[in-house]
Amino acid sequence: MANKPSLRRFLDRLDSAGALHRVTRRVDPEFEIGAILGLRDTGPAQLFENVDGPGLAVVGNVLNSRARFARAFGIAPDALDDYCAEAVARPVPPALVDYGPVQDEVFEGAPDLAALLPVPRWFERETGPYITAGVIVARDPETGRRNLSIARLRLEGGNRVMAGIAANHHLNVLAQKAKARGEALEFAVAIGNHPAVLLASQMYVDLGRDELGIAGALQGEPVELVPCRTVGLAVPAEAEIVLEGALRPDRPIEEGPVSEFPGFYVRYGPGIAGEISCVTRRKDAIFQAILPGFASEHCLLGAVAIGATLRHELSRSVPAVRNVAITEGGMGRLHAVISMRRPRRGEGKRAILLAMGLVNLLKLVIAVDDDVDPHDWKQVEWSLAARFRGGEDLIVLPGVKADRCDPVHEDLTVTKIGMVATTRPGDGEPGSRSEFARPPAEILARIRRDLDLY
Repeated sequence: MANKPSLRRFLDRLDSAGALHRVTRRVDPEFEIGAILGLRDTGPAQLFENVDGPGLAVVGNVLNSRARFARAFGIAPDALDDYCAEAVARPVPPALVDYGPVQDEVFEGAPDLAALLPVPRWFERETGPYITAGVIVARDPETGRRNLSIARLRLEGGNRVMAGIAANHHLNVLAQKAKARGEALEFAVAIGNHPAVLLASQMYVDLGRDELGIAGALQGEPVELVPCRTVGLAVPAEAEIVLEGALRPDRPIEEGPVSEFPGFYVRYGPGIAGEISCVTRRKDAIFQAILPGFASEHCLLGAVAIGATLRHELSRSVPAVRNVAITEGGMGRLHAVISMRRPRRGEGKRAILLAMGLVNLLKLVIAVDDDVDPHDWKQVEWSLAARFRGGEDLIVLPGVKADRCDPVHEDLTVTKIGMVATTRPGDGEPGSRSEFARPPAEILARIRRDLDLY
């Protein structure tokens, strides 16, 4: 079991590489953990070994860079986009096993969550502590198909939680199906997962597609699942902690102000009540947390996942699409750069409009040629300056339906913008205004080959 893909195995690798900082000083999960993670937003992962409360360690800032994702999958950073797109296209189904270390300790009945878990309280005006890195497993009450996601879970006292879920969130769709049948929705929350499971839970795939297959492809082998103790679900056997219970969509709970990825407080109204019937965990469990708000790990989980799934979908309709970058400055949700290979006239606009249709959150999409790195804003800006013609290449769509998360929506609408900054036929040809200035090709090739000798 020690060699199975898991959070702790990845933390060991980070530790060996000097990319894990151990916080040995005693910290309070109420605001202090969040403050430290925010002030150390990039750099080493933070392992809090001495936390007030139940006696468990807490880890955060685990996936706060694209290079960290790549390290988790054992690939070079510049291969991350191709690797994730391949995982979306070729999933590896999970495998059911009889035992998992996540069930070494079992607390059944009505477990007191605050007594068992060091759940941080993040921001001053939020009304309670939130579980933010819990991967939620549920099944469609009609089809039985599995769904993975992450939603905010606020502790409500004892074994009670409140789940903050957007109306279009797949978990909410399942909860409403259960409500229509007069049923609760069984769910399980896996905390402390291998990065593959976390990333797969954020993939924008159709309802009914099992994200655990994508996770298996990402980690290079099937995700092993163990049956839950009190609900009819299976959870990652190598997770650190699992909560088992039921969501009660007929019991709304007002949430109040809560942080969101723009970095602001929002007021979404009521969430859904939930009750936990069982907690299982490893004997020396580590509680994983993701700093919410405009934080690198929070934004990147969305950015890497959305980029992979959007690239997969766009390339099926527009074969010229080569890559999609969801920018960190766009909060990992709102801005995209699409890389295209020799797009025909009009294909850039088509790709932009399709992207906005596929991902409702997107409100600024830029199309560039594949000689531009979509992750390098300097190159993207160069492409805008060198290839974008405002009178012909600008798309402005006022009054488009927006997601409730958008910080500037008015009555759930925003203006969406597309910018085509790609070449046209004849660009770059000898004598054209866009002919690149270079040394003779044979000399450039020789120097590039032998550059280390100079």
